Amino acid sequence: MKIILFPIAVLTGSLALAQTQTVKDTVKAEAKEIEAVTLVARKPTVESKVDRTVFNVANSAILAGNTTWDVLRMTPLVNIDNNDAVKAEGQNVTVYINDRKSVFTGKELKEYLKTIPADNLLKIEVITSPSSRYETSGSVINIVLKKRDDEGIKGSISLNNRQSTKNSQYTNFNLNYHKKRFTQTFIGSYGDNTYVEKGFKNIVSYDKNNKDRNLDFETENRSQSPSFSSTSEFEINDKNNVGLILEYYQSRNSSRSDTEGTEYKNGDLQDAYHLIQTANGLNRTLGTNAFYKYYDKEKNRILDVNIGTNYTGNNNDELINKKTLKELQEIGSLSDNQMRNYYIKVDYTQPLGKSGGTIEVGAKTDFNNHVIPNNLYGYSLDAADADPDSESEFKGLARNDRFHYKDNISSVYANYSKTFFKKLEARIGLRYEYIDFTVRQDVAGTERKDSYGTFLPNLLLKYTFSDKYDLSLTYNRTIWRPWYSEFNPFLVPSIDGTFSRGNMDLNPNPNDRLHMKFGILKKYFISARYMHTNQDYWTTYSTENGRNVFLPGNFNGKVEKFYAFANTNQNFLKNKLNVNVGFGWYYINNKDFNQKNEIGGKDYISYWGGSANVSYSNLFNKNINLSAWMEISNQNNGNSYANNTNVFHNISATKIFPKTQMEVSLQLMNIFKRPYGDNTTYSQDGTYRDYSKWDWYGVSLTFVKRFGNQKVKGNTKTDVEKNSGGGK
Repeated sequence: MKIILFPIAVLTGSLALAQTQTVKDTVKAEAKEIEAVTLVARKPTVESKVDRTVFNVANSAILAGNTTWDVLRMTPLVNIDNNDAVKAEGQNVTVYINDRKSVFTGKELKEYLKTIPADNLLKIEVITSPSSRYETSGSVINIVLKKRDDEGIKGSISLNNRQSTKNSQYTNFNLNYHKKRFTQTFIGSYGDNTYVEKGFKNIVSYDKNNKDRNLDFETENRSQSPSFSSTSEFEINDKNNVGLILEYYQSRNSSRSDTEGTEYKNGDLQDAYHLIQTANGLNRTLGTNAFYKYYDKEKNRILDVNIGTNYTGNNNDELINKKTLKELQEIGSLSDNQMRNYYIKVDYTQPLGKSGGTIEVGAKTDFNNHVIPNNLYGYSLDAADADPDSESEFKGLARNDRFHYKDNISSVYANYSKTFFKKLEARIGLRYEYIDFTVRQDVAGTERKDSYGTFLPNLLLKYTFSDKYDLSLTYNRTIWRPWYSEFNPFLVPSIDGTFSRGNMDLNPNPNDRLHMKFGILKKYFISARYMHTNQDYWTTYSTENGRNVFLPGNFNGKVEKFYAFANTNQNFLKNKLNVNVGFGWYYINNKDFNQKNEIGGKDYISYWGGSANVSYSNLFNKNINLSAWMEISNQNNGNSYANNTNVFHNISATKIFPKTQMEVSLQLMNIFKRPYGDNTTYSQDGTYRDYSKWDWYGVSLTFVKRFGNQKVKGNTKTDVEKNSGGGK
């Protein structure tokens, strides 16, 4: 504990000396009036910077009728697979909201971002070469929300109806109050969404029986999701601010899946069955973040202190009924996950000497305590255990257990940046992270304790030849740690007749990345990226005691990834028409990886990808905004390979009524072709193909009513000072 708290204590104590005088912070953001009849873009829709790509979406027609999750799908360089995993340039990401690290990943992140109306978005930053300040395993996506601080009360109410296979409704309200030194913001939303997914699965094993299992399924999911957040900020004086953020999110989910399946051995039909799975769950999340910020504009000193907690509870009940040629089966699973997180973080920035350099240092410590109780029930368990001659896949299954995960992650970092002879910008950083964790099961008695430290350096260089040409180079070393639930070894049955579990022996995955970017005329950008790793872990497929089991597994072997991109952003017709187009080529060398793991996958993968965003403001001078987006997407990850290329597209039109502060928006989503996922996963025991048609298509209609003075405050301070509540 002394080792953990020492760096934070020293840093906080020493940096407190920086607060010596008060100078009024006169930095005010550029105001953007939505009442204006003609909307003229002050920034390009997409900005390509040395370490990040910025998607400026404020006042864009792309926001109307969408949630933050929808806009994230349309962000350049970002792709989301059929498991709702968010990636940037094909790599894992860490998501931040207002520079505050999100506690959500995967489907939980999706549901949470769907509660944040896109109308609140200012910009989305895709930071592909993050500095040591960021706690991340790869790239960073920073979602920056608008901040309104003009006097009085203002806000908005929106109603949305979306028709896909089923109908969904979504509503939200925003309320902001600012008086002298105090600002209060409330955001609330409620969604009642229904999604339908159809597809098939094919599982082929390499054993002597040559098993081949085929399943056709249809799943209907419904979620009812209220959420509420409050941000209170008080300006003590011209240099010191304090604030408190409270967030509550809830989702009540229900689903039903119908599956028809067949199983063959050596080409002969062995079984045919019908499966029905019903699931009900209740998820709750409560987050708090208290922050203190000191900003001396005259001396350019910034101190940011954050302390917070996060609690998540997931209560789920799933029941599977299976009718085969021989028998009826019933098995269910119960879980009541409890996740608790506590953290404190300190960041400090100031100029160093008279040379024009800037030093940035910080420290953070996290405590996590998670519990996952698992219980299986159903008469098939009793029947299988009661019959000594039974060959049922349910025989001998553990009925219940309680999984525990505890860790403490402490980190310190330092960045130094400086511009040499007015042409060479340099940033060098080093981050050190130390983790001490324990995982165990109460009933099975299995336990693992481990600890390790990691140095993570990074370097950024940018040389400006002239005002027309520049060249940048970045290097990052990162580490990806397993998510806590991926350690849980408890076997849980799935709708497709397989089982899933975690793996207590998972190891982290370090990797190195190089990135080079060449800028031409500040409009055209050509970039190349290289990523290298000698080990990794992915979801794999194995046979255990006659059961088909999916689990995360360690894989040794070298993997090399090469990317090449070209991007341009253009404005036409007096800035009314904005066009951003990006296109890239991906090449992955898996040869060593495949040979060492004998998974039978492809040694080399090559594919294209790209996206385009087009927007037109004030069509015919009638306050009509148009936008269109298209993406070409492939999903190749580790030992899973894409069998198809998707072309996503979205078209929207928004009519603004300035006098009444109302908006009406119509959105068309993937109307020309419904998107689908088709991937094959390779393992030592066989292959697993998963094909599913997504419910991301249809039409959406949105009404927005605003009130009060709708001025937006942008972030015009230094890059290291983000919006309030910067806990990460």
